Amino acid sequence: MRGLATVAAVAVAGALLGPGTAVASQHMFVGAAEDASKEPTLALAKAKMDLAKLAGFDAVRITAQWRPGESAPASSELLGLQNAVTAASLDSIEVFLSVYPTGSSVTPLTPQARSDFASYAASLARSLPTVHRFIVGNEPNLNRFWMPQFTPTGGDAAAPAYEALLAQTYDALKTASPTAVVIGGSLAPRGLDTPLSKKHSPTAFITDLGRAYRASGRKKPIMDAFSLHPYEDNSSLPPTFAHPHSTTISLADYPKLVALLGKAFDGTAQAGSRLPIVYDEFGVQSIIPQIKLVDYRGTKPASERPVAESQQAAFYVEALQMVACQPNVAGFLIFHVSDEANLDRWQSGLFYADDTPKSSLPAVQRAIASLRAGRFADCAAPR
Repeated sequence: MRGLATVAAVAVAGALLGPGTAVASQHMFVGAAEDASKEPTLALAKAKMDLAKLAGFDAVRITAQWRPGESAPASSELLGLQNAVTAASLDSIEVFLSVYPTGSSVTPLTPQARSDFASYAASLARSLPTVHRFIVGNEPNLNRFWMPQFTPTGGDAAAPAYEALLAQTYDALKTASPTAVVIGGSLAPRGLDTPLSKKHSPTAFITDLGRAYRASGRKKPIMDAFSLHPYEDNSSLPPTFAHPHSTTISLADYPKLVALLGKAFDGTAQAGSRLPIVYDEFGVQSIIPQIKLVDYRGTKPASERPVAESQQAAFYVEALQMVACQPNVAGFLIFHVSDEANLDRWQSGLFYADDTPKSSLPAVQRAIASLRAGRFADCAAPR
């Protein structure tokens, strides 16, 4: 898609291919969501970032978490971010910086809180001038990260409040760094859409976000790209598993996502069906072999259904082939580079918790290299 609505959208998308092309995109960022490089020294940060480089990644998403009253990051937080960004630059890796509240108890709902949050994001843009891609919020459709989700009468509260924050942060970031690419959404892939659940599905949230934007009367965009965390229902499901009869959105539900964005925003100053998409978290968890369990702790929930490393590799390669053929997709980030040591968390990396490689690593390296060389998927072939 060449005629994107804004210069910033073109910047995040690179050269996106047209919908009718039979060749997979070579211009999609492929990377990981990984905070491990936010270290107190550059040497430590570089050692962590080198793992991402070894995997073949050209992008890493790191996070900065806002606390009430902050209009700029604390010096200790900024040091870790600076080291991560410098390490990424040394490895020719693009940084996506995700900025969001520390938790749902501190959701910025008041004018003062929104102003502080926007100032915090703008301060990061000024302090980290080589960072150009900013993700605003983290899963605001879930009560874990954003409250309230519903009004006392059962109406939607989350999307209108998030729209107001996103609009104000967009303006602050563009003032601080005119080349900034502002990425909105960062939605979780599912939710029950009931006040009792305190969660919204991405389907409902996108619809409500478009309604809130139209009601605001704003004549400028609120984002240059849209992000989603398209996890499958569990790790045993292939990335080709679609959800045509539910409100869940995963990788195979790309047509649904584009249609929703179009219905929400087409005809306004905000791009919709032509909006670049960043999948900034996707993970397939692998079973940890007995010999490696010494570096892990806790218990893995059976419901997450981790798979063999060979299956993890196959699913990651299949996911890359799929999203490379989705014309609006500008980025695909795996969660993580290395596993989290707590088995109650995510073991979806290409490296174990001790940073040694899994057997799934070579297949993903080859797939990324093939993508870069233009020897990847034939998008006209049946999938």
